[in-house]
Amino acid sequence: MRAQTMSMRNTKLTGGLRTALLLAIVAAVWGVAVGQSKLLIPMDLKQTDHLKAYGIAFWVLQHNGEVDWLLNYRGGAFMVDYSDVLARECRIRGVLFEPANIADASSIYAEVQREDNNKDVVRLEKAPRVAVYAPPTFKPWDDAVTLALEYAEIPYTKVWDEEVLSGKLADYDWLHLHHEDFTGQYGKFYANYRFAPWYVDQQLLYEREAKRLGFKKVSDEKKAIARSMKDFVGNGGFMFAMCSATDSYDIALAAERVDICDLMFDGDPPDPEAQKKMDFSKTLAFENFRLDMNPMRYEYSDIDIPASEPPPNRDPNTDYFTLFEFSAKYDPVPTMLTQNHVSIVKGFMGQTTAFKKGLIKRSVTLLAQREGTEEVKYIHGNFGRGTFTWFAGHDPEDYQHAVGDPPTDLSLHKNSPGYRLILNNVLFPAAKKKQQKT
Repeated sequence: MRAQTMSMRNTKLTGGLRTALLLAIVAAVWGVAVGQSKLLIPMDLKQTDHLKAYGIAFWVLQHNGEVDWLLNYRGGAFMVDYSDVLARECRIRGVLFEPANIADASSIYAEVQREDNNKDVVRLEKAPRVAVYAPPTFKPWDDAVTLALEYAEIPYTKVWDEEVLSGKLADYDWLHLHHEDFTGQYGKFYANYRFAPWYVDQQLLYEREAKRLGFKKVSDEKKAIARSMKDFVGNGGFMFAMCSATDSYDIALAAERVDICDLMFDGDPPDPEAQKKMDFSKTLAFENFRLDMNPMRYEYSDIDIPASEPPPNRDPNTDYFTLFEFSAKYDPVPTMLTQNHVSIVKGFMGQTTAFKKGLIKRSVTLLAQREGTEEVKYIHGNFGRGTFTWFAGHDPEDYQHAVGDPPTDLSLHKNSPGYRLILNNVLFPAAKKKQQKT
């Protein structure tokens, strides 16, 4: 009887241990499942706020997380580890997300990595340190990139001439050039705005800064700035520019030892042989262009196409440019830069509206072009260990932005394809170094 009682106790104990062990296994499996579950941020037409979605991806990187960028999957979706904190942040910012369990996530990864489709996954590992080159008087709402950064809640630091010349660019990974005139001609606004208080104040500010930093002319200082930025790229930096900062930058490099500024800009006449003395070997993107040295004309050269004044047949309702498609598995960088929920994007003008195709160096990758024309809208290239990307036009949601126009309210354009192209550039440095190793 005693032996039978002991046997029953052992049986109960064994059963209890089995139950406890089963519960422990279930808990462990559930814990792994929770730990490995994902949060998918789709970037297709279902996304409620594409622009703030980039801010969420940046936020994850800031908090030492990693982001998988699913190239060509649902408009370039982001996949991250799930957490209630992250889900709450998405809800606060109005960003659509979808929880994905292990099976769902595995299926998505398997799809994008199949060899028979044009998709892939790139891991973003570290939030890039972002700088914006702009004068102290700049207004964030007068520059599309700073508008995008502010709206997406991506932090950035302003730098200007002293920081650039003293080597402070080495503290940053990504540099945007506010629509600066690197030729020293003050945007060539002389004809229309030479008596405007803001123009007079700007010229005085630039002249004082040039003298303080040891330069006789603003044009000489801006050329030195351009060279320092070129060194930044050569040493592994990522540089992005829009509007007049694109072509005026290359013109400043080509005119390093040539005076191209007229009397009203620097106090003496330009070199009459300036065009012949252009050194195109020093430029990043353009070559064989012809300068427009008329101080009363709102153009720097024939790189810009069409001219700043829209031709009579240019209709905003029919002005579109097409994004080129690249191999996600073999050309991940241009693929990242062109991620979007549409392939055809509405056009927009600027002091530099588009680039003449015949003047772009062959080493440069064309990312977008207005079909049937010589107008290239978006380009990317390498220099040294870094890259540069130029996006023509001033504001993707303001067709013909003019001085003094009200700021663009991005809460009204939260799904803007044009602004998405800007934010692609902010995120892509987080993956670049990884790509170079593979």
